[in-house]
Amino acid sequence: MSVRLTPDEAWDVLARAHTGILTTLRRDGMPISLPMWFVALERTICISAPSGTKKLARLRHDPRASFLVESGERWAELEAVHLTGRIETVTDEADIDRIERALDAKYAAFRTASTEMPQATRKHYAGRTYLRLVPDDRILSWDNRKLRLG
Repeated sequence: MSVRLTPDEAWDVLARAHTGILTTLRRDGMPISLPMWFVALERTICISAPSGTKKLARLRHDPRASFLVESGERWAELEAVHLTGRIETVTDEADIDRIERALDAKYAAFRTASTEMPQATRKHYAGRTYLRLVPDDRILSWDNRKLRLG
C-alpha cells in the first residue's frame, strides 16, 4: 500500500498548511531552512519577504530552493509534502496584488499590528519582495493515515 499523495491531494495539503519551511542555498552550498508564511496559487508557492534580507541575496545567487510542509504528531498521522524547484521574483502588479490579498486573507488573524512593533522592526518589514516557487514535476509526499493501522 502506498502512502504517496496524488498531486491533487498534495496541493490540498499545501493549501491547508499554515507554515512552510523554505530552504535556500548559501554561496558555499550550505542549505539554510527558514519557516515562511505562504499561499499556494496555481500550483506554485507564493511568499513575500522583506526586501533587504539575506534570503533574497541567496536566491539572486542561486534560485534553487525546496519547500516542506508537515503535520501530525503520531507516526500514524504523519503527512508531508516536499517540493523542489526554482524561485522567481514576481514583478507583475496584478500578480503581486493577488498574492498580497491571498496572504492577507490567510494570515490576517495571526499578524501583529505594525503599531505594536518597535520602529526598527517596522522599518525592516516595510519594503516587500514577492516570490514564487515554481516546483519541479516530482512531488515527494506521504500520508501515513493511508496505512489504516489497526
